[in-house]
Amino acid sequence: MELASPLITALQACPLLGLPSQHGLAVLFGYLFTLALFDRILPGQIVPGVVLEDKTRLYYKCNGFLSLILLSIAFLVGWRRELYSLEVIAEKGGELFVTTLIFSFLESLILYVSGCLSKSKSSSLRPHRTGNFINDWWLGVQLNPSFLGIDVKFFTVKAGMMGWFFINLSIAARQIQIEGFLTLPMILYQSFSMIYVLDFFWFEEYMTSTWDIIAENFGYMLIFGDLVWIPFTFSIQGWWLLTHKPTLTIYAAALNIIIFVIGYAVFRGANRQKHLFKKNPKTLIWGQPPKTIGGKLLASGYWGISRHCNYLGDIILALSLSLPCGASSLVPYFYPLYLFLLLLWRERRDEARCSDKYKELWAEYCKAVPWRIFPYLY
Repeated sequence: MELASPLITALQACPLLGLPSQHGLAVLFGYLFTLALFDRILPGQIVPGVVLEDKTRLYYKCNGFLSLILLSIAFLVGWRRELYSLEVIAEKGGELFVTTLIFSFLESLILYVSGCLSKSKSSSLRPHRTGNFINDWWLGVQLNPSFLGIDVKFFTVKAGMMGWFFINLSIAARQIQIEGFLTLPMILYQSFSMIYVLDFFWFEEYMTSTWDIIAENFGYMLIFGDLVWIPFTFSIQGWWLLTHKPTLTIYAAALNIIIFVIGYAVFRGANRQKHLFKKNPKTLIWGQPPKTIGGKLLASGYWGISRHCNYLGDIILALSLSLPCGASSLVPYFYPLYLFLLLLWRERRDEARCSDKYKELWAEYCKAVPWRIFPYLY
């Protein structure tokens, strides 16, 4: 729980952390139930996943953007009808954090037991056990567990990203309630994070080709990361800005916007190129035929700059979300600092897996693209 201490510090504007309440349970389960209902009944683009070991593939319904819009409308309608206040999440942030944390732990145990009992022979559902309980519980024993026809892994990622969106919405309402207006730092943070979330769901199909979806089993690591870490850690800056008032000049704000645009361009551009290349290896990259290694590894565009250029964009984006908070405290910079260390570790895991998968092709790619994440630095 050491990793959570900066997060708890950032939630100092919320009520004291405590045991889950009926209120917290109602908010969490109401949110998850509504999102699951929308996932099932709303139309969406059907996107094929990657081919699995047994030559089968999963198909994903991408309707997250529509779900987000309808949930937002429902949230606002409930507020207008005075069923609750817009500040409901911000006012009960600590309570909701603990509730979600406990729920994530219980869900991981249920998925571990059900996964171990699975008799399925498919790559997506058969149990992948090492015999080490901690390892199997942490990493998961099934690739794509499902419940009532819903891919639990894909659903949980969407739930976490939307959770971040609604926490931010409530934080903004809370500052208006306290101050009577949104401060410039809060406007920047809210704008950047809103663009990030809307972009995520507009390009939802790109998520189907990410490593988490195609290769990671679904255990506590991903459950905690999606339901707790994303919504509550990514919003640290917002919580912090509720109780602090950093001074931000127009020039500093303009520079902050430029950094965000650069990070967004690299992050979205790199992920888009990778996704399109996987769908069609002949797709043009920056208007030119793609340069490849063995026809399998893209070595042009962003992927000719560094081997994990998408991580570079993600780190720049994370930094841009914290810069509105100024330089008086490290607390709002916990997210980019943590992400930096996480992606360094993850890059090492990616390198080892790709080396094992592509063998000599990967060695050739490393010679063609020597930089791991940061061009000319690392």
